[in-house]
Amino acid sequence: MDLAALAAVPRLATVRRASLVLLLAAMAACRGEAPSGAGATGGTLIVATPGDADNLLPPVMTTQLGAHVAKQIFPDLAEITSELNTTGDSGFVPSVARRWERRDSLTLVFHLDRRARWRDGPPITAADVAFTFAVYTDTLTASPFRVLLASIRSVEAQDESTAVFRFRRSYGEQLYDAVYQMRLLPKHLLDSIPRERLASSAFAREPVGAGPYHFVSWQPGSEVTVEADSTWFLGRPGLRRIVWRVMPDVSSAVEALLAGEADAMETIPLKDDVERVRRDTALRLVPYPSPFVGGVLFNLRRPLFADRAVRRAIAMAVDRATVVAALFGADGDVPMGDVSPMMWIAAQHDIRQLPYDTALAARTLDSLGWRRAPGRPFRSRAGVSLSFTALVPTTSRIRQQAAVLVQSQLQRVGVEMRIQPLEFAVFQSRMNAGQFDATFFSRTEDPSPSGLAQFWGSAAVGGDNAGAYRSPAFDSLFALAAAARTRAEARPRWRAALEQLNDDAPAIFLYSPRNNAAVHRRFAGVTIRPDSWLADVDRWSVPPDRRLPRDR
Repeated sequence: MDLAALAAVPRLATVRRASLVLLLAAMAACRGEAPSGAGATGGTLIVATPGDADNLLPPVMTTQLGAHVAKQIFPDLAEITSELNTTGDSGFVPSVARRWERRDSLTLVFHLDRRARWRDGPPITAADVAFTFAVYTDTLTASPFRVLLASIRSVEAQDESTAVFRFRRSYGEQLYDAVYQMRLLPKHLLDSIPRERLASSAFAREPVGAGPYHFVSWQPGSEVTVEADSTWFLGRPGLRRIVWRVMPDVSSAVEALLAGEADAMETIPLKDDVERVRRDTALRLVPYPSPFVGGVLFNLRRPLFADRAVRRAIAMAVDRATVVAALFGADGDVPMGDVSPMMWIAAQHDIRQLPYDTALAARTLDSLGWRRAPGRPFRSRAGVSLSFTALVPTTSRIRQQAAVLVQSQLQRVGVEMRIQPLEFAVFQSRMNAGQFDATFFSRTEDPSPSGLAQFWGSAAVGGDNAGAYRSPAFDSLFALAAAARTRAEARPRWRAALEQLNDDAPAIFLYSPRNNAAVHRRFAGVTIRPDSWLADVDRWSVPPDRRLPRDR
């Protein structure tokens, strides 16, 4: 699907203006009318994280750490609530926009909070909002999020504190697209930088924002530090400082946590580590619906994986349930495709998938001419071995173990999968450049299935659609699903789109861990939003009588 096709998709009609005004009045008390941190700000949260950031500029970042840091530095127009309702307006609360209204079914108007200011002093204006949209959607920026904004026709500044969004069609996720897919950027600091140079600019390494925390330092390969803005317009954060400590891998992060060198981890993935953390009386596990899906991505630019039948045979040779049990025990799930447990569509359990069937996989490969000669471990055709190399980041013990399990399973049907561990930055660079046969991926997904356009839509090839999957059938089914006016209407359409994706097998969707964040017990007010675990960290605190020397 190209950008124009995606933009033309109609969705659920929006709520009426009168209802919205009443709703926003009720929500105003939820956030922004009083300081969020009770008592004196204090406490340092040290987060153990495997893998460094690539940069800290929201439109061009591609790493999990970068996203977490940017969430604290750069504000949104409005925040989605923990229920993650993406349709209509009831699932959002004000942030930089103190209220919004609809002039008609294609026009959404945001009125900015005049208290909101950039860290260097100037107020956040509607010109900043319009500039942000322009940066995200400029092809020179090469933002992977551009495809998710295609339904927005334009963003204009009506006056200093009024931003007007005009949409191509009326649909239910207009507000979601406007506020969730972009973080506001300071025009006065970025408009002189050529768009193609934003990712490599000094600002991308030392950003200036307007969030609850401001940037302090980034020591590549070591740590990123932010500190609370005590004058933040929505109320003083409860913690003084957040430090993300970069670890070589997940195992090192868990060890730092258990040794008291870190206070929290986003998730404890492996079953043995979950038990170790559970036994530590200083820590507690906080379960939340997982936004993660991990698996094996095929590069369809490679002749081997351009063959749909080969991909399907390889996918059928992998026993995903065994992989999940070995990695997570009872704390993991076999996904129904590219669907995380966090998504509302995950409640639908009738999505067709390729079966685990080694006999059928072997027959398929035989029929394609990939045969196993007597005494030879791997299949070949016309003198070419059926083999490929899969990239795995050294920072992820889960993916390394998953690779070994998949390698063994594929070997049984005569497929050779070589494993190539790479340092994370190299791994990410190779994946982004399409320089791989296959890669073991793990990513955080959006709350809405519409976010899958970023990974599988034809328009996203060259961006986050790293495997170069192009399917007119999937694009068409995706458009129909996104056009549904109710979830009841959407369910069978999303099922059809996801079944097409599963049938085409551009990837093997291996696992979704059941998330258990680990947090030291001295932290109070801990709540976790499933799509972004530190989204509400400004409300966390450490009571004065529980603070450590490093908290002061």
